[in-house]
Amino acid sequence: MIMPAGRPLLLPVNPRFIVATLFLALLLNMLLGLMGQNWLPDVLAMVLVFWTIHQPRRVGMFTAFVLGVAMDVHASALLGQHALAYVGMSYLASMMHRRVLWFPVREQPLQLLPLFVAAGVIAWLVRLVTHDAWPQWPQLLAPLLQTALWPVCSHVLLAPQRRPVERDDIRPL
Repeated sequence: MIMPAGRPLLLPVNPRFIVATLFLALLLNMLLGLMGQNWLPDVLAMVLVFWTIHQPRRVGMFTAFVLGVAMDVHASALLGQHALAYVGMSYLASMMHRRVLWFPVREQPLQLLPLFVAAGVIAWLVRLVTHDAWPQWPQLLAPLLQTALWPVCSHVLLAPQRRPVERDDIRPL
């Protein structure tokens, strides 16, 4: 794939870093779930979408399914509710990962807003069918907060891959 002009060349990602960030996001999501607030962003979904877009061969729908089942077990939700939402979100992210990477980080949230909304709608529909519970208004804030936090998430997760700014005679690039 030809990179757009002006984009920095990134170092290869360490697979341990991917696993560590997904695990930390799962833990953070579990801690936020204990607070019982419906409007908080789904941190695991953001990190999962990030790695699905940036490393589609390493993180995909199977990873999304496993992490979704882990969230279902933790939240005592219907088994498969989060898994279905995460797999759908991962599928959509893998479909559009090339297009999203062409946009600068400040424009990527506009591309990802429908993806986060779709994941929220899938989870709401499963809850509606199984629990006969309508979504509440504060739950509509979660996809918007995820979209707003995307540039921060992207900057933090790409930080270990950035090359040093100073040039060296030993390094050719």
